[in-house]
Amino acid sequence: MREYLSVLYAFIRVGLFTFGGGYAMIPIVERELIKKRGWVSMEEVMDYYTIAQITPGLIGVNLSTFVGNKRKGALGGILATLGFVLPGVTLILAAALLIGNIAEIDTVKHAFAGIRIAVGALILDTVIKMVRGAFKDKIAPVIYLLVFGIAILPIDIFGDFRSIMGFVKSPVTLVLTSGLAGLIIYRQRKEQK
Repeated sequence: MREYLSVLYAFIRVGLFTFGGGYAMIPIVERELIKKRGWVSMEEVMDYYTIAQITPGLIGVNLSTFVGNKRKGALGGILATLGFVLPGVTLILAAALLIGNIAEIDTVKHAFAGIRIAVGALILDTVIKMVRGAFKDKIAPVIYLLVFGIAILPIDIFGDFRSIMGFVKSPVTLVLTSGLAGLIIYRQRKEQK
């Protein structure tokens, strides 16, 4: 029972201090779950993020479910998810009950401006960590540059092929195509060894 409460408490802490969504929570996950508790490695967290991006729902909720499930099975997954969601839901309910039209208060506007800057810095830190972890060989940067190049191309330059390029530039298409390319390339390299 104590370990289940530990899972719940850990994810309440993660949920309480996460501002800005899934990627902004990586430094908190690293501190609470990797360094402090040793429940997962950074590589596992990145794998969970990858899976969470292609499954329905919020990245943070999916990550919580995966880590909780790894730690203590299905009940651990449920408790981790509940722990992650509970602080945000409580905060929103309290704000909705206590303050009408909270976004129009100058103090809140200024606080959110500061929070946006901090979230930007956390996301940049996360991007740097993900790039370092992903580029372990010469193939990964090639896939990255191809996907990035396709993603930033303006659709208007393709004239009559705009609808086709809209499909090609879709995040779903880019992620699935990259995953398929990685599967084929890395499997072939593994078989050649």
